Amino acid sequence: MPFKKNLLVFLFFTTVLSAQKAAYSTLLLPDSLKQNANAVVRLNQIDVLISSQRSMNVKEKRVVTVLNEKGQNSIDAYEHYDKRRSIKNIQAIILDAFGNEIKKIKRKDFRDQSAVDGGILFSDGRVVFLDYTPTQYPFTIVYESEIETSTTAFVPPWFPLDGYLLSIERSIINVTYPENLGFKKKECNFSNFKIKKTVDTSTQLSYEANNILAQKYEDYSPDFTNIFPKVLMGLEFFNLEGVDGSAKTWKEFGKWWSDKVLVGTEELPEETKIKMKALVGNENDPIKKAKIIYKYVQEKSRYVAISEGIGGWRPMLVKDVDRLGYGDCKALTNYTKALLNAVGVPSYYTKLYGSRDKQNIEADFVSQQGNHIILTIPNGENYVFLECTSQDDPFGYQANFTDDRDVLVIKPEGGEIIRTKNYENKDNSQMDKGSYSLDENGNLSGKITMVSEGSQYGMKVRVEKMQPTEKEAYYKEFWGNISNLRIDKSVFSIDKEKVSFTENMEIAAENYGKLSNGKMIFVVNAYNQFTENIKRIRNRKTPFEIQRGYYDTDEIEINLPSGFAMESLPQNVELDSKFGEYKTEIVKKDNNNLVYKRSILIKKGLYKNLEYDEYRLFMEQIARNDNAKIILTKNQ
Repeated sequence: MPFKKNLLVFLFFTTVLSAQKAAYSTLLLPDSLKQNANAVVRLNQIDVLISSQRSMNVKEKRVVTVLNEKGQNSIDAYEHYDKRRSIKNIQAIILDAFGNEIKKIKRKDFRDQSAVDGGILFSDGRVVFLDYTPTQYPFTIVYESEIETSTTAFVPPWFPLDGYLLSIERSIINVTYPENLGFKKKECNFSNFKIKKTVDTSTQLSYEANNILAQKYEDYSPDFTNIFPKVLMGLEFFNLEGVDGSAKTWKEFGKWWSDKVLVGTEELPEETKIKMKALVGNENDPIKKAKIIYKYVQEKSRYVAISEGIGGWRPMLVKDVDRLGYGDCKALTNYTKALLNAVGVPSYYTKLYGSRDKQNIEADFVSQQGNHIILTIPNGENYVFLECTSQDDPFGYQANFTDDRDVLVIKPEGGEIIRTKNYENKDNSQMDKGSYSLDENGNLSGKITMVSEGSQYGMKVRVEKMQPTEKEAYYKEFWGNISNLRIDKSVFSIDKEKVSFTENMEIAAENYGKLSNGKMIFVVNAYNQFTENIKRIRNRKTPFEIQRGYYDTDEIEINLPSGFAMESLPQNVELDSKFGEYKTEIVKKDNNNLVYKRSILIKKGLYKNLEYDEYRLFMEQIARNDNAKIILTKNQ
């Protein structure tokens, strides 16, 4: 009997284990989840236990079937740790296509390395991650981890769908918390997705999502996190790297940040204060003083990243930045603030998301947010914003990284959400004036002056520091419509006061005009063609966004070759759309000289998915007209 009982127990557990493995066989995956997918998340379960203001435990089980090589990025088997965040458990099991175990991976088999990258000078952070090279596809990985941390300022957000070309079979999050810590949540973008809130009490919250099909990336889509489901979570009473905090409003949060995080960091050496006062001299205008100080900081300091303990959030001491001449965004911003304070100019430490894609601080969700720090200077009813990590940016320039977004300004009386500078469509300009000539063989020689401002300044000014080979490659791509391009001369000038970048170029190209049967054919718009292919997207699902508009004007003199007569000129064109405006005009000065005028205005905006085709057709019309040709006939 004992033998029979033991046999039954053995068979029971064997059957359960086999059933669990069989559940992850790729044969059981519905075709709908495999369609457009590089990987399928079979299960992603996150269990968050907040025991107190200074204690949080996070367990995760993530089961991912990787269908092909591109699906490797969806495994996400890694954990960070430092002095206040420890890894209690991390392991993985690899299963084949049928759910059979191939390999068991324990903590010692994970790679463990510093979290420092090339741009970080100091960091006490490390990362443990799985580095697994499969022998065949598909395969499934069952990944489990558990971490404990005393920092509760960051309750993990829930993204049931966390990437493109990834299907979700089942995603769950369970959060347990004390009633007295002021737990809060914000649900975003739930419509059109199968998401259930299964528990919502004073101490528990749970969500579940099932059978979310893989999403394809669609050109011009807004940021992923702005269109797909997410739940933000936080506490009113929290701990940040050993510092307790509490805040119900942004004003309270900013006051805490000022009093507990920034406190004690701003003391300048007396000799530096004297030096700054001498530097500004008799200047009384606060903004002119700020320009002098900003120039000093740019010339004296350099940017390095620092992420060590509370140093990941608290700036290094101002006196150390002054002595060493370097710092990260926090340190250099705080340093500039202290220098301005020494000459009587008020300014504010400012938290935000810095990125080319515009991302706002969530104004209606008070919590620890942002990945970058800048400085805000009051200027009457407005503000001037300074990027203190750049040695090259003009005073107050923001385009392409910190422009047009909600930010948290930390004033002495507390925090306040304000919006950074918005560069309007026509602010982002490129003004071209030049000429080109064609000889009887169709060879082109030309001169052009291009003046770029606004966001176009930021995109173009980098050319000035390129090496000669890089510069040549850049212009060959920029003027990809001109075959056999040769750059004969390039002279650049930067006006930081006006914030403009000027390119004076001389170019040449053989056979720009094509000769055939006594005719010469060439594209009239040599210098500024719109050649981008706006992809056709059938049944587009997401809205589309033009994040930054722009305005280009061109006036180009064209000298035609002698011995040819004009047979055909492109018609003048004028287009007007909700997305922008476009206009061309050809003025005939005499039989050998033309003036080509062109202007294009593209308007920024968030547009409906059903408007995408209209936009595509508008841009196709522009591309077609930009490729309009002149036909000349050789005189007999």
